Amino acid sequence: MAAQRSKPRLEHSLLYTATLCLLAFGAVMVYSASSAESLLAGTGDPSYYLKRYVAFAVVGLVVLHVLSRHGLRLVRPLIPALLMTSFALTVAVMVPGVGVTVNGATRWLAAGPIQFQPSELLKVAIVLYAAQLLARRPWAVDTIRGLLLPLGLVVGAACILLLAQPDLGTAIVICLAIGLLLLAAGARLRNLAAIAGTGTALTLVMILIEPYRRERLISFLDPWSNASDSGFQVVQSMIAIGSGGVFGVGLGESVQKVFYLPEAHTDMILAIVGEELGVLGILAVAALYGIIAYAGFRAAKLARDRLAKLLAAGLTALILSQATLNLFAVMGMAPLTGVPLPFMSYGNSNLIVLLGAMGIVLNVASGARVEAARAGSDAPLRVVEGEQSGPGRDRGRRDRRARGAGARGRRRAAG
Repeated sequence: MAAQRSKPRLEHSLLYTATLCLLAFGAVMVYSASSAESLLAGTGDPSYYLKRYVAFAVVGLVVLHVLSRHGLRLVRPLIPALLMTSFALTVAVMVPGVGVTVNGATRWLAAGPIQFQPSELLKVAIVLYAAQLLARRPWAVDTIRGLLLPLGLVVGAACILLLAQPDLGTAIVICLAIGLLLLAAGARLRNLAAIAGTGTALTLVMILIEPYRRERLISFLDPWSNASDSGFQVVQSMIAIGSGGVFGVGLGESVQKVFYLPEAHTDMILAIVGEELGVLGILAVAALYGIIAYAGFRAAKLARDRLAKLLAAGLTALILSQATLNLFAVMGMAPLTGVPLPFMSYGNSNLIVLLGAMGIVLNVASGARVEAARAGSDAPLRVVEGEQSGPGRDRGRRDRRARGAGARGRRRAAG
């Protein structure tokens, strides 16, 4: 036992190292991206955002270390309360006089100089709730009805609240993460495709009926047609990345960060990475997220019970979905949605909450086990484990009997 404690698993080491590298990289780039503007037009302190980033990172690392040791045991009984609290805080944001509006979006609650974004907590709470629900009801992935009730209703309610703020980016991240989690849990591709198609159609309608979202979609399709207005941020991002070339112009030498590229130290920090460190810098960031993907999903595969598997898979999918959406948006391959880059962008809520999520994944990677609340919680995950353990097999294990011809026939009928 002592030997196991002194030598953590490979997945644990990879996750921890990649996270620390992203934090260190983020501190350097936040200072580089914000120092000139802070000095010239902000607080007069070039290190203002760096100091706050480091302070929030320290708080996040404390949360990470606590959850990496006791995450599954602490979080499991609190998931329902966490979900209800996050919903209540997200609703409170829209109450006049309570929510804080920044750049036309009302997404924050304020406590003195510190602002908190409840949607960041909400997206993690929904993934935790989905993992717990699917662990208790492994047969729910058999049919569209099982996928939608009650999980689909909860996700839909969250998306409606987020779109009212408006916060389309977080809503997209939640949908992507839940989709990947359902895929890992063994949901049929045709059922997921039907739900995704309907969701995409509804999202397109929501974009077209809202002028500012419609402008963002148009600017994504052709940002250069309105480079001084709706396409300005995308164009400046492209200029930054194009100016960096392969090796970059040098650390701290960015031109776009000085009054050209909006939100350079938050949502668009990857553009500054591309300008100062070139394509190689962007590839290094992508490689760190690749390590998180490999280690996170491998930790899910090796976990000893179904809830731990689903928690690791779902939280890893959440981090990767957000990183991918940000990366695509910065490079002009997806509409800008205001989603920060995990562990690198400046932002207290996103940084602390995602470090907490990583702490739970680390706890799973260390070999922690959740005590099964019901029979069937050890049912395998077909996609994560790379084996054909379809819904019928989950049902057979739940009922403590082998799957026979009758069960196989019922499975076909359920499809």
